[in-house]
Amino acid sequence: MPRYLSMIRVDEQNAPAEGPSPELMERMGALIEEMTKAGVMLDTAGLAPTSEGTRVTWSGGKMSCTDGPFTESKEVIGGYSIVEAKDKAEAVEWTKRFLRTHEEFWTITVEVREIVAG
Repeated sequence: MPRYLSMIRVDEQNAPAEGPSPELMERMGALIEEMTKAGVMLDTAGLAPTSEGTRVTWSGGKMSCTDGPFTESKEVIGGYSIVEAKDKAEAVEWTKRFLRTHEEFWTITVEVREIVAG
């Protein structure tokens, strides 16, 4: 079965300062448990803020490193999941369920892409 990477994009500057509510974490945990039991969830995690990250760029034959935060970025990858699904439609359906666990004030975009075996 194909695997899919879901990149969870959030607006760091407009996300709640206190982070996800306990209720949201409970709903998310229940969904992740369901996905794990169904054999769909392979891995998932949140990411540290961009202020703790470093961008490494290769351009014009030169390497550069830039420490965060990355103020020019409105949306950043705030987390990810890797799922194994029968097709992209199923992976997208799980993603929709994940998004519905959030309160209405959250603005989140998730990009779902198939992992190409190399």
